[in-house]
Amino acid sequence: MRSSYLTVIHINLTLTCHKKELALDPMKFLLIEDNIDLANAITSRMRQDGHVIDHARDLEDGMAFVATSEYDLILLDIMLPDGDGRSFLQRHRASDLDTPVIILTARSQVSDRIGTLDLGADDYVTKPFDHAELEARCRAVLRRRTGNARTKIEIGGIVFDPVAGHLTVGKKAVTMRNRELRLLELFLNAPGQIFSKHKLADRLFSYEEDVSENAIEVYIGRLRKLLRASDMKITTLRGLGYRLDHDK
Repeated sequence: MRSSYLTVIHINLTLTCHKKELALDPMKFLLIEDNIDLANAITSRMRQDGHVIDHARDLEDGMAFVATSEYDLILLDIMLPDGDGRSFLQRHRASDLDTPVIILTARSQVSDRIGTLDLGADDYVTKPFDHAELEARCRAVLRRRTGNARTKIEIGGIVFDPVAGHLTVGKKAVTMRNRELRLLELFLNAPGQIFSKHKLADRLFSYEEDVSENAIEVYIGRLRKLLRASDMKITTLRGLGYRLDHDK
């Protein structure tokens, strides 16, 4: 069983690794999975698609990640070295956190699946699974949570398609790197909101990446250049962070 689902994941990874368009808006995932080969396959593919993903090998690490960072979606295995993933799910929901959770499980019995949904899981994927199925499940859960979010954002002379990774500024197509794309989407989804450097680093980088404040300043500088021909600007608020403002 273990080799079969790893084979499916790796075959799918080989066939689709050159795909240019993002299947999901860039976001931040937490994967709680003790099978290292499977976890590496999932994280590798997610990162190729432009996402940030942290990996916890057990419940203790998973709870530590959730306590110190924010995630768009959690992928949770059931059978973990230090306990049952359902206990994590119960604690997560009891804390009033609304981060969606998709269960990864080898259990195919209807009662097991119903049980996880009753505890607050948003969906489940039965092993072995294809990565395309996992992506589809993630899309479906996030659509339900956001109510079919906009496919394009138009504001201040900007037309931004986060799914395709396309940006038009003043009717001119602009090429973006993955982190610039994620940074722009953060600002566009919350215009007027102040983002500290710590908050931006948390959203743009995984826990294992060593990030300096200078790195955030570099990405802000690049984004400012991309927005020069628009009516949008990134304002620096000393001691607080950055904010996206409409200049007119």
